[in-house]
Amino acid sequence: MRMIDLIAKKRDHQVLTTAEIEFIITEYTAGNIPDYQMSALLMAIYLNDMNHDETSALAKAMLNSGEVLDLTMIPGIKVDKHSTGGVGDKISIPLAPLVASAGVKNPMISGRGLGHTGGTLDKLEAIPGYNVDETVEQFIEQVQEHGTAIISATKDVAPADRKIYALRDVTSTVEAIPLIASSVMSKKLASGTNALVLDVKVGNGAFMKTEARAKQLAETLVEIGRQNNVPCVAYLTDMNQPLGYTIGNALEIKESIDVLRGEGPEDVTELTLILGAEMLVLAKIADTTEQARTILEGKIKDGSALAAFKQLITDQNGDASIVDHPEKLPQALTTLDITAKNSGYITGMQTNDLGLASVKLGGGRAKKADLVDPAVGIVLHKKIGDSVKIGEALATLYLNAAAPQEVQDQVLNSFEIGSEKPEPLTLIHEIIH
Repeated sequence: MRMIDLIAKKRDHQVLTTAEIEFIITEYTAGNIPDYQMSALLMAIYLNDMNHDETSALAKAMLNSGEVLDLTMIPGIKVDKHSTGGVGDKISIPLAPLVASAGVKNPMISGRGLGHTGGTLDKLEAIPGYNVDETVEQFIEQVQEHGTAIISATKDVAPADRKIYALRDVTSTVEAIPLIASSVMSKKLASGTNALVLDVKVGNGAFMKTEARAKQLAETLVEIGRQNNVPCVAYLTDMNQPLGYTIGNALEIKESIDVLRGEGPEDVTELTLILGAEMLVLAKIADTTEQARTILEGKIKDGSALAAFKQLITDQNGDASIVDHPEKLPQALTTLDITAKNSGYITGMQTNDLGLASVKLGGGRAKKADLVDPAVGIVLHKKIGDSVKIGEALATLYLNAAAPQEVQDQVLNSFEIGSEKPEPLTLIHEIIH
């Protein structure tokens, strides 16, 4: 086989065979296919799509490009969660210790920021000392002893995904459903999980802007799980405004701590409890999501969830004192308020633009090799439905350098102000089993 022929085949809307897909992944992982050819194939897939069989074959080839973890020595049903990415989406950070405190074994292999969205690993690395690069042995031991670990995919777990993931971010191919689905499921199946809760974002801050595409992605993910005997439940959740009030790595860690104290924003807390309850049901710790939610609320109230977060940080060499002293997190040198030019109600938000503004401030990557500044970001003061007066702060920029006027304008223009109060957004759009 020749890579140039396979690129042409997908360019011309033809179906790649399982053998061809396995060849591509094996040879690219081995370094025998250059990035420029893989980039061309990724764009052909983005433009011309893949069918279910191709997507499943791609996920399996990426899964088999490295080590598949065996967690059978850990008793119980291992349940993981994955989000397709959004702005202000820090749910994994409070969720992992919360469900661990309730007895769920939660092996979580997470990713970094993609495009305008933040990454769980980048956020956790805002915690001084936190190590996301544990060995497989450390990962297994930590899940066995304390219920959860959040790490990056090691060089031995789905190495093909590690290479392709970074390439997608800088070639404008992030949004392709087959690439998203195969990336997610290759890592999750390789991590040894027995069941999976999927948070598929939909809206102007998601990769899937429309309900139809979000549902297509959710169904693709659930189908790959079914073919691999891993029960999956997919929630379509709203991303027409950021989750919570913070965008940026250290800022989102602080907000996650607030959730575990029972003091977090309503939407972040609600989604954490909804997804966590589903995880308890899949783990057979609770019979219903209502019963599971009561358990989780109790773990927040009695401090167990917060203690589990401290344990998670300590296990991964981080400074757990930040939980009680969040001022120890990286701090921006200065702040700048973005103020309203009109009075009225917030009728809409350009969530994608707010995410990109945070990236431009240094909170994400425009290029593969860019460094992330953990201290910078945006704190929102207004969200959809809130009233606002001229001169009132819509958001505050957290800065380590002067904010370009372009970024200031981008944040200002992300808020749509009208004369009538809009209907509240629906957090959960649909559930797909």
